[in-house]
Amino acid sequence: MIPYGRQDISEADIQAVVEVLRSDWLTQGPAIERFESALAQRAGAAHAVAMCNATAALHVACLALGLGPGDLLWTVPNTFVASANCGRYCGADVDFVDVDPRSYNMSAAALAEKLEQAERAGRLPKVVIPVAFAGQSADMAAIAKLRERYGFRIIEDASHAIGASYDGAPVGNGRHADITIFSFHPVKIITTGEGGAAVTSDPVLAEKLRLLRSHGITRDTARMEGDSEGGWYYQQVELGFNYRITDIQAALGASQLTRLDAFLEARHAAAGRYQQLLADLPLLLPWQDPQGRSALHLYPVQVLEGEGVPGRKTVFERLRAAGIGVNVHYIPVHLQPYYRRLGFQPGQFPEAERYYSRAISLPMYSSLTAGQQQEVAGALRAALR
Repeated sequence: MIPYGRQDISEADIQAVVEVLRSDWLTQGPAIERFESALAQRAGAAHAVAMCNATAALHVACLALGLGPGDLLWTVPNTFVASANCGRYCGADVDFVDVDPRSYNMSAAALAEKLEQAERAGRLPKVVIPVAFAGQSADMAAIAKLRERYGFRIIEDASHAIGASYDGAPVGNGRHADITIFSFHPVKIITTGEGGAAVTSDPVLAEKLRLLRSHGITRDTARMEGDSEGGWYYQQVELGFNYRITDIQAALGASQLTRLDAFLEARHAAAGRYQQLLADLPLLLPWQDPQGRSALHLYPVQVLEGEGVPGRKTVFERLRAAGIGVNVHYIPVHLQPYYRRLGFQPGQFPEAERYYSRAISLPMYSSLTAGQQQEVAGALRAALR
């Protein structure tokens, strides 16, 4: 089967991991700092804090921004559940903003309208999380402009978008977001096996993220209450978590990061081939915002069901039967049973629901060959009959 996504591991990656396994440090060692430094430089940020996964990074990012019980977090329905769950972990309420019908990202217009209503009701969000769906940033400049008026904080969930750019700068640079989150799951652009990171240019936030990542424990005497009792001494000054990444993972990530540009070029070449192969089919192909350059984590198409064209479910099942490992990203979060029990209902976010009803993610990864894409296109052409 041709999968919808997969990792690309080189001999250099393997050697980087082996070197750590033969070293004195398997965790909390120098490979993590090297990875974080390279990651921050690539994102154009002052600080990167690597963690065990992107969900953990989202959680502590919310805590670092002071989100807690009684507060409100807004994100999009068209995302993985972690983008919303991080608010619930903090005891906050969660709501959603509908997506733009072209980019499938948070609609700045819908956000502006919802903020006006929230201001009149006296319940504005404390944190807004736009998601860089499929590797492409939302209209972050417009969202940041709304932040100036309404005073919320921004976490950009760029789990799909390491290496992407927006408005002439790398995603993660901090111009339009307080904190940016990356994911390094095996189907993402680069991988650490499991892993994630939060990047920021705010030194206070960076220190808070580091503290919360490791149990809330510090050895910095400047942060302690009272005097240190000796070189062994530490204090827990916050209720933190064990969200650390290992040196093994960090070494793999640092090695992968050296090939990021090659991965992105391969994905863009694959997207160009899909544009040609699928141009005459009853599909809505993904739109690319000229303001930025997507990392192309996903290649989602929409099936334009109609006379002689079957529905998405039929097409999906035919493709899977033909050995094409398509997927669907994402079931709108507000339709999940957990969120329905909180009061959300079908019909509340029609653009996200319309997109979901037609969407199929085609195989997209850096080692995808032209021959495999021909096979995908042929199977898709047959499935659409």
